[in-house]
Amino acid sequence: MAQPRARIGSRRNGRIGSRKNARRIPKGVIHVQASFNNTIVTVTDIRGRVVSWSSAGTCGFRGTRRGTPFAAQTAVGNAIRTVVDQGMQRAEVMIKGPGLGRDAALRAIRRSGILLSFVRDITPMPHNGCRPPKKRRV
Repeated sequence: MAQPRARIGSRRNGRIGSRKNARRIPKGVIHVQASFNNTIVTVTDIRGRVVSWSSAGTCGFRGTRRGTPFAAQTAVGNAIRTVVDQGMQRAEVMIKGPGLGRDAALRAIRRSGILLSFVRDITPMPHNGCRPPKKRRV
């Protein structure tokens, strides 16, 4: 009769969360997507694997308050707190979107103590792309 194998990550063999805490990340990329309704912050390593993320909505802001600069600042603080504990010292910042949280998020990243190698704006801009909707007749 076949022996039942213990699953990797089961509670019995005590490996819950051990892999996540073992990773040391000296350098990473902080992606900030600031829309008018929300600000989403994602911290990845150099290869693009997500290490930590946060948004104004997950920080407890609801409705129109999610798009405010203070909500963006809180989201950045939440996302960066976990990666600083994992040893991140240097980061690149990619900012996307037209929202109010852009500047507040960048200010919060600078205050966190992480050294920034560069800040890049990656907002998609159309090169005269789609045809706009027809003008309203009132």
